[in-house]
Amino acid sequence: MKSIRRQLLLWQISALLLTGLIVSLITYSMAWNAFNRLRDDTLEQIAFSVLRHGVETDDNSDPDEKDPGQFMSQIWNEDGTLQYSSLDSVGPPPQKNGLNVVEWQNDEWHLYTLRNSGLIIQVGNPSSHRQKMFTKIIQWMLLPLSILVAGLGSLIWTAVGRALTPLKQVQREIGQRDAPSLHALDTGGLPDEVAPLVGALNDLLGRLDMALTSQRRFIADAAHELRTPLTAIKLRSQLMRQCTDPAEWAESLNQLESGVERASHLVDQMLRMARLEPGMQPQTFADLRLDELAKKVVAEFSAQAEAKNIDLGITRCEAVLFRGHHDNLLVMLNNLVDNALRYTPAGGRVDVAVWPEDGQTVLTVADTGPGISAAERERVFDRFYRLAQADIPGSGLGLAIVRQVAEAHGGQVMLSDAPGGGLLVTIRLPGADLEPTPAR
Repeated sequence: MKSIRRQLLLWQISALLLTGLIVSLITYSMAWNAFNRLRDDTLEQIAFSVLRHGVETDDNSDPDEKDPGQFMSQIWNEDGTLQYSSLDSVGPPPQKNGLNVVEWQNDEWHLYTLRNSGLIIQVGNPSSHRQKMFTKIIQWMLLPLSILVAGLGSLIWTAVGRALTPLKQVQREIGQRDAPSLHALDTGGLPDEVAPLVGALNDLLGRLDMALTSQRRFIADAAHELRTPLTAIKLRSQLMRQCTDPAEWAESLNQLESGVERASHLVDQMLRMARLEPGMQPQTFADLRLDELAKKVVAEFSAQAEAKNIDLGITRCEAVLFRGHHDNLLVMLNNLVDNALRYTPAGGRVDVAVWPEDGQTVLTVADTGPGISAAERERVFDRFYRLAQADIPGSGLGLAIVRQVAEAHGGQVMLSDAPGGGLLVTIRLPGADLEPTPAR
């Protein structure tokens, strides 16, 4: 698992160490060059001093106290006779006038040579001795930089820890939440970088709370709605045990079957509603003929319509190629026609129509039933809400499913009065392509 704290510390401290290393190298190079220039200038000054004052030696000095690498001085006559040398052995040979860098006895020597008044004066020292002296000096020069890097590293460690404190607080608050307490997190005092994350979490908590509340309400309503048919089934089965008259027994059996059918229909509608919940199943859309689906549904309900003496048919059916979910659209059409047949009295009619209009697909179902008053047209889309006609069997989920399917396809459902009386349901779905030939 990746850690933001570890990543931040790794990158920042690595950048600090890299910067410190680069600065150290630059400081070392600049200080070394400056040290060499200073020592070279000193060689020139000593050469001119020897020319003016000569060389005095202290023969009584302790040999152990001599530092032959500090500076070396040599004096020759013009004929090349060595008059003086601070070295016990023969030193570097005379060089041309000025500053010279030569290799002698496996070491690099910086020499300054001066010819004047018949003398050749040469002063120098080896680079190895310079390196020893410079090493002692540079340690103290790099000490402040080391302290600075260590101090900044500690500050970065502390700053990263404090900067991530709000995330830890959010983590603790979320960890303490459960289903009953999904209220929004407090965004006061949060950094600008954390506030959008907490805002998104609050939106998610809000949606989750709504979903759980809806689920709890759905379960409570479902339990209430199922209790009625199940209680009726239980009572009817008890009466059938006591019934001795074959006619009464047959009537009780019919009522028992009706109760079972009602409970089965309710359970089926509840399962369909649950499957249509967002995120419950992937919505796989494909091209389909909505007019052909309408024809299929009308054909399936034709026997039921004929049994109730209702004229069920299609008044307008134009070829429409629509992109949607086949099974869900089929459920929507089934519910529309089923509701229309339930509320249409014998001798009435139910008309279905499908056609394209202004780049949209229009689907209508009109019936000659009692209709729905304007005050109740919005409420009928609520789950388990039923109209005053309680004697008409139903689950109260039909129109709720219709709206959910339509909205899942980006459409909308409108209720109005049918031209001849009754209810007109109009569904507008976005997108429609005309087929090259009309549907037959």
